[in-house]
Amino acid sequence: MSWLLNVVVMIQIFAALVMIGLVLVQHGKGADMGASFGSGASGSLFGATGSANFLSRSTAVCAAVFFVCTLGLAYLSNDRARAVPSGATGSVLDRAPVTAPTPAASGVPQIPTGAAPAPTTNATAAAPASAAASGAIPTK
Repeated sequence: MSWLLNVVVMIQIFAALVMIGLVLVQHGKGADMGASFGSGASGSLFGATGSANFLSRSTAVCAAVFFVCTLGLAYLSNDRARAVPSGATGSVLDRAPVTAPTPAASGVPQIPTGAAPAPTTNATAAAPASAAASGAIPTK
């Protein structure tokens, strides 16, 4: 399966390079208008109108090959058999969540919570704390 993926990548790179070359060789629609007023020759290798048809059709074929290779790469790289762990099927949402171990079970020492906070002696210092606890905006 790996060799097929490499072949599709090589075809896609070749189609992209050929398409870039074909787009750069083409001339714009405004080039014919300047030639009609006598500022240059409009002839080309395939004739005045034949070049636009040949180059535009070749570009369309290269674009189609590029898009088919892109879809093929997306299909080949989407290997769901390796992404699912052994024994597990279905969606990720169907599996049980993995939870972190509790600190007591992991052996990490806990901060004792039995001590009460030190009381404040300043009455104005306690006011913003109570206002903040109630959700109100403290005032000065």
